[in-house]
Amino acid sequence: MDIIGKIRNYFFYCGIEKDEYNALKKDAYISNFKVWRILHVLMAAAFGILFLSSFFVSAMAVNRSFYLTAFVYSGIAIVCFFLLKKDSIIAQFFIYLSISVLFVFGCMLAQNKPDYPSVTFIAILLVAPMFMIDKPFFMTIELCAATAVFLIWMHGIKTPEAWQVDLLNVIPFTIIGCFLNVIANSIRIKEFVLTRQIRIQKDTDELTGISNKGALTRDINEYLNDRTTDKGIMLLLDCDHFKSINDTYGHDVGDSVIRQIGQFLGKLVNNDVIASRFGGDEFVVFIKGTNDLNTARKFADEIANGISANVQLPEKDKKITISIGISFYKGLAKNYSEIFNRSDMAMYKAKADPNNRYCIFDESES
Repeated sequence: MDIIGKIRNYFFYCGIEKDEYNALKKDAYISNFKVWRILHVLMAAAFGILFLSSFFVSAMAVNRSFYLTAFVYSGIAIVCFFLLKKDSIIAQFFIYLSISVLFVFGCMLAQNKPDYPSVTFIAILLVAPMFMIDKPFFMTIELCAATAVFLIWMHGIKTPEAWQVDLLNVIPFTIIGCFLNVIANSIRIKEFVLTRQIRIQKDTDELTGISNKGALTRDINEYLNDRTTDKGIMLLLDCDHFKSINDTYGHDVGDSVIRQIGQFLGKLVNNDVIASRFGGDEFVVFIKGTNDLNTARKFADEIANGISANVQLPEKDKKITISIGISFYKGLAKNYSEIFNRSDMAMYKAKADPNNRYCIFDESES
């Protein structure tokens, strides 16, 4: 049972734990996206050349309509790959569809030579899986389905002798292709594991355990450069009278306050929320996908109340207070510093007014 479990683990999670695989899946999808954006250009060029050549080589004319269809499809895929998000599930669907197009191409070539064993189809069986990082289970389905279609398709076209040779060749090469995909995926995924561990170590603030300034600026800039997004909220937090805390209780207590604030903000983090220690006693929370005023106010109240309730000082009756500056991203800012500067201005306004825990940047001042 242990062996069966390991095999299952490799076919579903590339040899690592499920949670670890899910954490790396986005990186794998982005890698696929980058590779297949280039491969689709090559496919378009190859099928375009084959289509033009079919007007001059009579043996190729029978596949002319397929070459044209594949060329048009590749062109559509190229356009989509410049519009879709890099980790989009639709992009992954296009990749599997493109692999299917290549298998059909192998079938088209095989039917042109009914007396000879197929070579191109087998080559695609071995090569195509090497360019796709995903659960090997899905590629196994793709390869088995392609093999079944190929054998059924060729049964009535090829001579019995050639079909039998294909049967004896294609089935073992399908199995080999499946295992090559498992091996390639496990190797690449383990590279992602190592890269992720290094990145986490580099991007994590040692005192609080949440992301640091470098990770924050990179993640926000990547978000701003994504052409499919045009909404966001930045909240800049500053601990009130922090110097006084250090002077009164000592730097160990000051560090404890920073650590507790970081731990509280870390609980807010999800796919749409970034929380980071910017430096000193300043923290940034960035909310993706919205610039709704009520959402900003709700987060500001939740953060201010939560920190006051959860961050402890040696004197239990004294509470930590923070000042928050809020600004909105509306698709115009080119880098994080533009939004940060606005939040910074709003935060200092909040500090100047003891009755206001947060202040929203006034767009008329920009």
